[in-house]
Amino acid sequence: MGKRTLLLKLLTLVSLLGCSSASDHLVNVSKLEMFVDELPHMPRILGYHLSDGVPRSKSFKIGMFKKKWKFHKDLPPTTVYAFGTSKHTATVPGPTIEALYGVDTHVRWQNHLPPKHILPWDPTIPTAMTNSTRGIPTVVHLHGGIHAPESDGNANAWFTSKFNQRGPTWTKKTYHYPNNQQPGNLWYHDHAMGLTRVNLLAGLLGAYIIRHPEIEDPLGLPSGDEFDRTLIVFDRSFRTDGSIFMSSIGNNPKIHPQWQPEYFGDAIIVNGKAWPRLTVRRRKYRFRIINASNARFFRFFFSNGLRFTHVASDSAYIEKPVTANETLVGPSEITDIVVDFSRSKSNVAILANDAKYPYPSGDPVNEANGKVIKFIIIPDHDQQLHTSRLPKRFLEYPLLDLSSVTHTRYVAMYEYASDIDEPTHLYLNAKPYEAPATENPKVGSTELWYVINLTEDNHPLHIHLGLFKVLDQTELVKPHDEFTECMTKINDAVKCHVDKYARGKKIEVPAHEKGWKNVFKMMPGHVTKVAVRFSYIHTNASYAFDATTEPGYVYHCHVLDHEDNAMMRPLKIIK
Repeated sequence: MGKRTLLLKLLTLVSLLGCSSASDHLVNVSKLEMFVDELPHMPRILGYHLSDGVPRSKSFKIGMFKKKWKFHKDLPPTTVYAFGTSKHTATVPGPTIEALYGVDTHVRWQNHLPPKHILPWDPTIPTAMTNSTRGIPTVVHLHGGIHAPESDGNANAWFTSKFNQRGPTWTKKTYHYPNNQQPGNLWYHDHAMGLTRVNLLAGLLGAYIIRHPEIEDPLGLPSGDEFDRTLIVFDRSFRTDGSIFMSSIGNNPKIHPQWQPEYFGDAIIVNGKAWPRLTVRRRKYRFRIINASNARFFRFFFSNGLRFTHVASDSAYIEKPVTANETLVGPSEITDIVVDFSRSKSNVAILANDAKYPYPSGDPVNEANGKVIKFIIIPDHDQQLHTSRLPKRFLEYPLLDLSSVTHTRYVAMYEYASDIDEPTHLYLNAKPYEAPATENPKVGSTELWYVINLTEDNHPLHIHLGLFKVLDQTELVKPHDEFTECMTKINDAVKCHVDKYARGKKIEVPAHEKGWKNVFKMMPGHVTKVAVRFSYIHTNASYAFDATTEPGYVYHCHVLDHEDNAMMRPLKIIK
């Protein structure tokens, strides 16, 4: 890990020294003043319309546009790709879509991007973009959504501007989101084959919330635009001309001229601003925090010791409040917390981060990537109106019945290296994405998956469609080199006697992550046991659509640089 981090820095330096223009030089983020920009409210689009006071299905268009965006008052405008209903209103992140439980939302995602990408891309990894592609391929995945395969944003269902070129699994222009799942936090982002990391770096991401007032309002959680805020957090580096910096030199340039195993930016961005500030009152606030970074993990905590209470994780409420003073959030995970600023002993609270990068054994954070957002706390003159306690329980779902498990699977994570001991690609179950699906759960079933992480990285594994509960994580006892060697040869956990090695220290799942998840952090050198449910978790009913149609679903590592090369596998649901 240390070698990889050092090489990344050297390659960055080489790529900079190899450029002649001053505009190719990196911004020294330590010279940028923190907490000078106000935290923006992202535009809101309702995923429904009211007819005589009754919510009805709604159809609308959201485009992807190339435009300029200001990430910091002292940075020149940055060229980005942004979601919006028009180029003028497009933002980074994109507009927050607010849907209602049980009311259909139809979105026509439109690609208005020019032919040439603003960031370097690598033609030697599996990718939608080739030298003959006329335009930038994109396709939108609603992360955490429960919907038909045709609307899932399959990596090969990409399309270019005006749908001029379409990928091999492209099916339709307008996606249908039925919103008949549990209420919670989702987010939408590009998912094009081999381009997810660069398209998200360019700005193609946004939040999506499914609300169910009938069951959420009685919880008495902070609500309204001022007190219920979505925070989309990611990291970026910039050149002095304001452009986003991504190295154009790979860690194995003779094999992959551009691909690197992880992207880490120098500045921390929240809702499109670097280290913003927010003035808050001494009362409770709700923050729905989405880690939209390519590879960076965040361990969030308040600099003044202020504690917070978890209310939900990913796209589902947890059963009861869990109070903590720090929380680890992997790429694509969502942590939903309530902060009571009336309990702050100071008038300023900084949300900070101390997660190493790459996680867990990379470099320690510095001043720039160790700070996230500053809260300026002022008196609340209506304090008596906001002293209500959080409920003892939130939403309870039907119990997970492990006796109904129909299938047990083993999913192994591999990283392959070159002769200079640098990663060349990553696989799940030693197979490329193109290999036929080997995971084919039945609609309505519950399965046990044992995820075996044989790499040195923590991989956030995301399963499309299905939700899961993490049961435990068990350390592989040393020496497990012979187990790794056996797995590398035959990829058969049973024949390699995984039970002989998976008997080390058990890591208890954090209390706030014992509920239903759609992504989880797979610890290196551990076997993670998860129960995956392929039905609605709030009713246990089967899906209201056909989940068995093409192009199916996928599961993958959500470190985007890993997903792109090629840590993703098809997931084929059967009847």
